[in-house]
Amino acid sequence: MTDENTNQIREAVGRSDAFVAFQQQLSKVAPVERPVLIIGERGTGKELAATRLHFLSRRWNAPFITLNCAALTPSLISTELFGHEAGAYTGAQGRRAGRFEAAHRGTLFLDEIGNIPIEVQEKILRVVEYGSFERVGGSQSVNVDVRIIGATHQDLRALSSSGSFMSDLLDRLSFDVLFLPPLRERFGDIELLVAHFATYMASELDRSRAPVFAQEALDLLRTHPWPGNIRELKNVVERAVYRTDGDLITEIEFDPFRSPYMQPSANERIPAEMDRDDEPGPPDSLPEAIRQLEISRLKEALSRAHFNQKRAADLLGLSYHQFRGLYRKHRQNLLKIQDHAVVDTEREKPR
Repeated sequence: MTDENTNQIREAVGRSDAFVAFQQQLSKVAPVERPVLIIGERGTGKELAATRLHFLSRRWNAPFITLNCAALTPSLISTELFGHEAGAYTGAQGRRAGRFEAAHRGTLFLDEIGNIPIEVQEKILRVVEYGSFERVGGSQSVNVDVRIIGATHQDLRALSSSGSFMSDLLDRLSFDVLFLPPLRERFGDIELLVAHFATYMASELDRSRAPVFAQEALDLLRTHPWPGNIRELKNVVERAVYRTDGDLITEIEFDPFRSPYMQPSANERIPAEMDRDDEPGPPDSLPEAIRQLEISRLKEALSRAHFNQKRAADLLGLSYHQFRGLYRKHRQNLLKIQDHAVVDTEREKPR
């Protein structure tokens, strides 16, 4: 096992229910000699999961070969997978082995498998069914023993229905399908991952210890939607560590492209409490003031939690059931927050 792969496996960090359930499913299917598909959003760690699956399998001491199918043109994918014979095309001066041959007796990881063109899918199907193929420009069969792990963020069944992905190949590759949980669903893992990435970044910078993230910084990290998932979190944490010279991090920069010279937009309004020219209106009744305060705090919490009700409850210091009671009470006032539809996480029971 290479140092790179050792580092990758070490970075599989988490304790949330979603993370643990995924790891248990991965460990269970790892020793089974069948193809596996890994589905997940960008940045969730699909290659890391595939690497783990390989090294937990009986093929752990055999080659683990990867190919990012999205990084190649359709004409190059076939050559990369199956190799070529001398003279197969202009510039092919000698025989070249492809990834299937390199992965013999081991595992071939096809990342972004949904990008493979149909004509190449047909050759992969033959390998899955018969364990043989011909190099590009050749007629001699090459026999291999390879376990295929595919990964994608796309809906392969939809691609199959549209004719972009072979149904027969999808059937043979989907012995089991593992769904990687996005970071926003991994409740409780943010703190572990922050400490993990901060420690390694501090070590890379030859610092004796990693700086600590202040509570307000951790709150920002917990409530961020993380569209880039683990990869985005790693960048944010490492950037914060290298930028600080002290032992405490209080500021988080989520967008490194945000210009310090950008002018405020014309439609940005000064908060009402800062407008000194406003004349105070008549006071609301106490029940109405309480109602408005509850609605305001609920809206703020839902917005910060990106409409995840469990996180919003945590931000307000409420139990989930307490939050649900307030949410039902003010439901009509909460459904049009910034034109978002707040999705109930608990259906109303019929009375």
